[in-house]
Amino acid sequence: MKLFLIACSVLLLLALAPLPIGYYTVLRIVVSIGCGAVIFTEVSNGINIWVILFGITLIIFNPVLPIYLGTRDIWAPIDIAAAIILLVKAFSASTSKKIEK
Repeated sequence: MKLFLIACSVLLLLALAPLPIGYYTVLRIVVSIGCGAVIFTEVSNGINIWVILFGITLIIFNPVLPIYLGTRDIWAPIDIAAAIILLVKAFSASTSKKIEK
């Protein structure tokens, strides 16, 4: 899961560059899968901050009913924030597992 979340973060940061529209469609699918996976694993712990953050991110990036916010200037901070959230979760998950052992 850690590598997938890091890959999602890298894809989000690459989205800051001007790329073809197909890239952003694939990005929505990949980020949605990553967010859904985190929600699926975290919901067993109850509703916590991760479930809420990734639920909001899933809604924003969902490919089924896409949210069109306009220009890249609007999406850039959203992409950066989502990448940071994914990276924080990726590295916090690995630390919490080490502590549990």
